[in-house]
Amino acid sequence: MANTQAVIELSGHQHLVSKDDTFSVDQHLDLEVGKTFTTDQVLLVIEDDKATVGTPLVKGASVTLKVEELGKGKKIDISRFKAKSRYRRRKGHRQPQTKLTVTKISLK
Repeated sequence: MANTQAVIELSGHQHLVSKDDTFSVDQHLDLEVGKTFTTDQVLLVIEDDKATVGTPLVKGASVTLKVEELGKGKKIDISRFKAKSRYRRRKGHRQPQTKLTVTKISLK
């Protein structure tokens, strides 16, 4: 399948992907680096000029993904401030992220 794209749902978010794309999801999946897994949560498949829309999922469609790395995102600074009382709090947070690569998009 040349020039195939798909919209998949992972971790509550939708991602538009094509073969060999790399993207990140905002949580650690229960997988190790280098492992592959297949998801059937495919909402839309686009082959050349033909689109197959799921209701809500496309039957027989699947996307194979490979875990590239597990890490953390950029640091988010959280600040609280109350005027005239010298109250200041600062906190940081780094969201765990999983970097994935699309290896195969199949439509049966």
